Amino acid sequence: MKENLQSEIDAHLAILRTLIAPSGLFLAAADVGVATGYDKSWLRDNFYEVMAFEETGDWEISQKTWHALLTIFLKHEDKINWAIEKRPQFSYQYIHARYNPETFEEFWEEWGNKQNDAVGCILFAIGNHELNGTSVIRGEDDKRIVQRLVDYLGTVEYWNDADNGVWEEYEEVHSSSVGACVAGLKKIKESGLAQVPDACIQKGEESLNIRLPRESTTKFTDLALLSLIFPYHVVSEEQTVEILANLEYHLARDMGVVRYRNDRYYNANDDGYSEEAEWTMGFPWLSIIYRERGDFKRADYWLEEARHACDKEGKLPELYYSQTDVPNENNPLGWSESLYIIALKKKLDTLSA
Repeated sequence: MKENLQSEIDAHLAILRTLIAPSGLFLAAADVGVATGYDKSWLRDNFYEVMAFEETGDWEISQKTWHALLTIFLKHEDKINWAIEKRPQFSYQYIHARYNPETFEEFWEEWGNKQNDAVGCILFAIGNHELNGTSVIRGEDDKRIVQRLVDYLGTVEYWNDADNGVWEEYEEVHSSSVGACVAGLKKIKESGLAQVPDACIQKGEESLNIRLPRESTTKFTDLALLSLIFPYHVVSEEQTVEILANLEYHLARDMGVVRYRNDRYYNANDDGYSEEAEWTMGFPWLSIIYRERGDFKRADYWLEEARHACDKEGKLPELYYSQTDVPNENNPLGWSESLYIIALKKKLDTLSA
């Protein structure tokens, strides 16, 4: 059993390595030049993709990725400083969510760039590394830019800022975005890397508790809410139980988890209001959460669902069209692969304990 799990982990790590650019940044998916643009590097996707290598102890890849991400922010420091001084009014003035993996330049086509969680997750990881003894900070420049990112979240008032959220769509105040920022600011404050006003965290926690278990005004439940449980751990036991119950009842399907009801992205129905696409990342994500909660039976169930969602080549695509085994072209999706590796590793660790 343990040997098989290790072989499976190694196979998926090999798949995930194919998405690493020479700079150390990860591409979101394998197909270069696809219309969806997944050959670009997203801040959030890099946060999730590198987690698999950190879970398996590959600190060389981790360090290279985080140094590249910090270099992106340093390259665009003037823009960040401007946003802190004047508060962004338009989407393009916000810190962008995706970059050229080699030049670190922003992409300027119209995009939902107001993604506060992308900044929050970066701060969360940097603070976590500092606390765990695997610091990614190279020197004073990195410390300065971390402080700037903290200041930026305060300036945009993330706790009531209508952003595009994890799915880069409609501007609302999203619980998953607010929670990511709360988690990031708390980790940075705990690590001592930057000055974080207590009020900046408190306002985020108050905003989060007002909305939960909802994701937003229009979304009762949402796949992105799982991030508040893992990796951020910013919700109470009661909130955790509600989030899981709502999501499993309303969004779990045969080949994945729907992002939210009436999701139009790759919707199989022309009306756009039914037959939502089924995202593979949901299965390993649920397995990780239940493993951490000590519910090994439920964790194993979702791990098997994730294994079933792998395609004939053993890869996890972004999604499957509703009620089919037909994936879309974003295959493999790095985020899905990484969560699956983490779920497998946590299973292996349980058996080895």
